[in-house]
Amino acid sequence: MKSRRRLSHVRPDGSVRMVDVGAKPATARTAVAEAVVRMTPGAMRALRRGTSKKGDALTTAQIAGIAAAKKTADLIPLCHPLALTHVDVACTMNRDDSVSVRCTATCNGPTGVEMEALTGAAVAALTLYDMCKAIDRSITIENVRLLEKSGGRSGRYKRS
Repeated sequence: MKSRRRLSHVRPDGSVRMVDVGAKPATARTAVAEAVVRMTPGAMRALRRGTSKKGDALTTAQIAGIAAAKKTADLIPLCHPLALTHVDVACTMNRDDSVSVRCTATCNGPTGVEMEALTGAAVAALTLYDMCKAIDRSITIENVRLLEKSGGRSGRYKRS
C-alpha cells in the first residue's frame, strides 16, 4: 500500500504557504542539476569556434546560470532565500551536437538548494538558446533534472 505524503507547501484546505524552516538546524547542503541543449551541427560548429554574433556564448551562459541561482527565491514564489556559499556552472560540448549544462549549488542552511541548482542549469541553457538562436531556431532544451543532492533530514539522493 502506498503511503500518502502531503505536499509541504499545500495546506489541508488546498491553499499554499511557505514552509516554516526556522526551527530546522543549518546543515551543509549541495545539489547538482543538469539541462541538455540540442542544436544543429552548424550551430554547434559556431559554438565550438566561438563565432556566434553575440559573443562568447558559453561564458555568458555560465554567468547567467550563476546569477539565476542567486535569484531563485525571486523567481519561485514559495522558495526560501538562501545564502549560497558556492555556485558553479559547467558547459560540456558533446559529440551529438548537444551541450550538457551542469549547475552545482552549495549552502549551509535549514533547507535544500535543489531549486537553485535547477534554476541555474535552466537559465544557463536558455542563455545558450538566446546566444545561438540567430544560427538555429530549432534548438531544444531537454532533461532539466536534479542529478544529486546531499544534506538535510532526507539525506543523500543520486539519480541512477
